[in-house]
Amino acid sequence: MKITDKLYTALCVLFTSLIILGNMVYQKFVGLDLPFHRFELSVGAILYPLTFLITDLIAEFYGKERAQFCINFAMFTNILIMLIISFMDYLSATEWSRVNDETFHNIFGYYSIAFIGSVVAFYIAQTIDLHIYIAIRNFTKGKYLWLGNLGSTSIALLVDTSVVISFMTFFGIFSSEHMWPLIVNSYSWKLLFTFCSIPLFYLCIVLMRSFFDFTRYKKVV
Repeated sequence: MKITDKLYTALCVLFTSLIILGNMVYQKFVGLDLPFHRFELSVGAILYPLTFLITDLIAEFYGKERAQFCINFAMFTNILIMLIISFMDYLSATEWSRVNDETFHNIFGYYSIAFIGSVVAFYIAQTIDLHIYIAIRNFTKGKYLWLGNLGSTSIALLVDTSVVISFMTFFGIFSSEHMWPLIVNSYSWKLLFTFCSIPLFYLCIVLMRSFFDFTRYKKVV
């Protein structure tokens, strides 16, 4: 396996891990205090914007098809994890288990419900991000990669945040009074994170161009 193939595999694993992690810990909400604003959001949303940075990098160096495969792989892996967790929740705990059925269910019982909204929002948003990034990149002839990254991710995150929070509100996971504040807080944080991560995006671009040879892969189309 060539080093570039190993890098692609590592990016896919990191991408999938971040998606799974976000789905598993979403129930905990925190307040992130910055000098200009307090963001109240799920801990699962804190690092979520990094997933779009990863797919944009894959699209840039490996092409659209490999980026879409990474998204599909993450979706099917999430489905598998959801089925496994649902089965584990169904099993009865022993009397001496340090985590009883109620505790386990309170932590993971809503995973399957939240997962439906999450995976739908994730797949739609990531696909939108991929197509917009490629469209902007081709339109600018690859001169303003930051614009493609920021523009595609900003739109995709708005779709993702609105869909998943609306879905969870509809099924009673969130109260209706919390829906819009959660959407605004969550999206504002993700947008700020995306903007601040532009230097990281360029750093990855420079490092990957400097140390790896991607000539064997198809160009972004």
